[in-house]
Amino acid sequence: MKIKIYPDYPTLSRETANLIARYIANKPNAVVCLASGNTPVQVFRYLVEDVKAGRLNIEGCTFVSLDEWVGIDKSSEGSCRNMMDRDFFHPLGIDESRIIFFDAMAADPKQECDRIDRFIASRGGLDIMLVGIGLNGHIAMNEPGTSFDLYSHVTELSENTKEVGQKYFSKKTILSKGLTLGLRHLRESNLPILMANGQKKTSIIQKALTLPPTTEIPASVIQTIPDAMVLLDEEAGELLSK
Repeated sequence: MKIKIYPDYPTLSRETANLIARYIANKPNAVVCLASGNTPVQVFRYLVEDVKAGRLNIEGCTFVSLDEWVGIDKSSEGSCRNMMDRDFFHPLGIDESRIIFFDAMAADPKQECDRIDRFIASRGGLDIMLVGIGLNGHIAMNEPGTSFDLYSHVTELSENTKEVGQKYFSKKTILSKGLTLGLRHLRESNLPILMANGQKKTSIIQKALTLPPTTEIPASVIQTIPDAMVLLDEEAGELLSK
């Protein structure tokens, strides 16, 4: 892995967007997986600006789901798809045919995972996979204890994730399971990016990047990926710089 620490969140976001844009410029038909949520919001704003200004062409790209709350419809506030629609897909008018997302309302969640895996395999794997890190070290909805060798799977959400996930909803919402790409997808992607910002992430970043890799800290898998990029602001990377 390669670690880069930037002075602040806007700079971190701009450089993350630049990294993604450079890859797409070299491979216009890239298969791209982007995390939803608060961490990458500014990255999306920069990418949207770049596309609208003509600096970036994403017309050949396909966008794959990272994760989704089981039982939450894609149009519902707080769903991962709804956040991606709001922050990225709708501002750019990306056609539905280029968006391959988990259907969290599917009758058979396991078959839904298999469908996503088949699509990714049919395209030769993911080109770009941008992920964040949870306070318990999770990546996407790969909770502590998840094997590094799993592809897409149905996961039982930790109490921490259930609690933190409430911030995306305007009222109390029952969260119990998730559909998620696996850590093996991250290991096999061409450009795996772990992004983190803020003091809340300082401690878990130190653990994930300096302790021996362990399934109890899923994000520590990043240490085992030679080509992985870890992009941080100074607050998140504070304990590393010391």
